[in-house]
Amino acid sequence: MHFVDAKGILTGGKGRFGMNIYRGCSHGCIYCDSRSKCYQFTHAFEDIEVKQNAPELLEQALKSKRQKAMIGTGSMSDPYMHCEEQLGLTRKCLEIICKYGFGAAIQTKSDRILRDIDLLEEINKRAKCVVQMTLTTWDEKLCGILEPSVCNTQRRVEVLEEMRKRGIPTVVWLSPILPFINDTPENIRAILEACAQVQVKGIICFGMGLTLREGDREYYYAALDRHFPGLKERYIRTYGNAYEVPSPKSRELMHLFRTFCRDHGIMSTPEECFGYMSELPDRFEQMTLF
Repeated sequence: MHFVDAKGILTGGKGRFGMNIYRGCSHGCIYCDSRSKCYQFTHAFEDIEVKQNAPELLEQALKSKRQKAMIGTGSMSDPYMHCEEQLGLTRKCLEIICKYGFGAAIQTKSDRILRDIDLLEEINKRAKCVVQMTLTTWDEKLCGILEPSVCNTQRRVEVLEEMRKRGIPTVVWLSPILPFINDTPENIRAILEACAQVQVKGIICFGMGLTLREGDREYYYAALDRHFPGLKERYIRTYGNAYEVPSPKSRELMHLFRTFCRDHGIMSTPEECFGYMSELPDRFEQMTLF
């Protein structure tokens, strides 16, 4: 872990901003796209870069904005990694978001988010808060291989249930689904049934498969060699150096996914889900004018 003073903290605009307090990750997921060389990391991925002045930058940015908006975090680096326990920068930023009446859309795999559930509830009352959880693998042992340094899927579902009890809306990322590993109807169905049970608003799924780029591919293949001997060779035969790596069962699994979501009233297209997470209710925007 090392500390830097960032020049800015918010990206985007037009009703929704993005924010990443950390760069790198300590969760160790074998498929992580953020390891790809295109993101131009100048330090080891596990050597977390901490934007130590993030709260100050965020306050400067928000107090000057007249129009409220949603602020998303977690797309590149999980805001609830291990270092957040001691640093608390995510919580400090959420306090500022709450103070200025903005909304928040938070993506994580970690149950550490429960530490801030009181704050998330307050943001949701004042504006809007959406908690996003990534779920990929129902089998507990397999989850420990694919996502070794973060809580398992069942625990993440418990987090979603706690959010439901507080009236905080949730969205699930069903991604990635790894060919020949977790791309089974049994796995997908178990995750979908859990989503229905905790009443998620939507599920984001770009397709049953994963993407591999330079940097990410090498790390993933090394993990396959450790945990699934011979599978790397099968990937190379099947996909070569392709960026998109779809499951051979993609059509069957997407049919299962779409049918389940339709039958249970769950948003199932990325457009629906992103639209929902970007929208700040009119009543809150109007309240800020008075």
